[in-house]
Amino acid sequence: MMSEAEALHRQCPQLLPQNREKTIYDGFITIQDRDFRLRIILPPDAKLKNARLQCSVHLKNVLYGYHQIVKQRLQHSCDLSSFILELKTILENALKNRQELYAPPPPQYYSCLVKDIENLGWDKLVFVDSEFSTIQLKVNDSAGREHQITLQLKTNYPLEPPDCVVDFPVPFAITWTPQSSLINIQKQFMAALDSMKEFWDVMDEIDKETWVLEPENPTRNATTRRIAIGNNVSVNIEVDPRHPKMLPECYFLGADHVVTPLRSKLNNNIHLWDPENNLLENLKNVLEIDFPVRASTSKSDFSMDCGICYAYCLDTAIPDQVCDDPRCGQPFHQVCLYEWLRGLPSSRQSFNVIFGECPYCSKPIALKMSIKKS
Repeated sequence: MMSEAEALHRQCPQLLPQNREKTIYDGFITIQDRDFRLRIILPPDAKLKNARLQCSVHLKNVLYGYHQIVKQRLQHSCDLSSFILELKTILENALKNRQELYAPPPPQYYSCLVKDIENLGWDKLVFVDSEFSTIQLKVNDSAGREHQITLQLKTNYPLEPPDCVVDFPVPFAITWTPQSSLINIQKQFMAALDSMKEFWDVMDEIDKETWVLEPENPTRNATTRRIAIGNNVSVNIEVDPRHPKMLPECYFLGADHVVTPLRSKLNNNIHLWDPENNLLENLKNVLEIDFPVRASTSKSDFSMDCGICYAYCLDTAIPDQVCDDPRCGQPFHQVCLYEWLRGLPSSRQSFNVIFGECPYCSKPIALKMSIKKS
């Protein structure tokens, strides 16, 4: 009967013991005529479940994603030679999968893809990479807005569907068969665009008719808008893309003496909301306000710099904390005001609220360190 040492030597002749106790092995494991450096450190009791593996960079890369399997085999193998046999099987599968993953597409892949693009129209193509594995297509919706879809193609296209990336506020998935083509994707993309038309109409009207403070350059997947109401007063709305004319979630920002009446009007007039009207008109009726008109105002009228750092944007954040004193009303970034108050000897904290003095008027000011929507 073959001893464990002989079995190990047969499995991996270049993996040699480094001490008399045979608790440290160092050397190479050979798979598909490739040598990978490996070091195995056993505990004093020589139990594999507590052993440590030290792999070369190349071996780590090959075993990426297989770490849990290797760990399981290490815990369940009866001896080192059995584990090495298991490890070689894992490595063979890993190398095979890597070869399949990085194998170049067959010639028919390119001919099929070029034919699909010709049938679709080269004018619909925005971008294609040098390997013809990533392409971007453009489509105009019924309102004339241009949209793009990015396709990541598999090497066995069209047997497998491509991965699709779109600028949508909702998930987008395609139905695919081996007989499908780029034209099928275009049709499904256009149908999805039609389903989003009402949502984008609503958001475009907001962007056109009001001063949007955030986001500065909204993408098509953005469902929120922070709209200026007055000096240092704004409302952040989140629109449901499936039901864009329904009452959105509203969060008011500004001094309490200005924001509190707006909250009350929203609660008292919510019954006036009419889904048949457009969203902006409903907001005006419910809040009993008129939004500043772009023709007679400028964005700078509502974009006051932080009173501490003297900047408007700070790591994409804009000033959203305002002194409640009507004679002051100075805005601050939340992080700036927090650091200021924390540095005051007279400031105090109660749970998640820190109290202190306004840097401008020295009147009492409070900051909630975790703001919840109201």
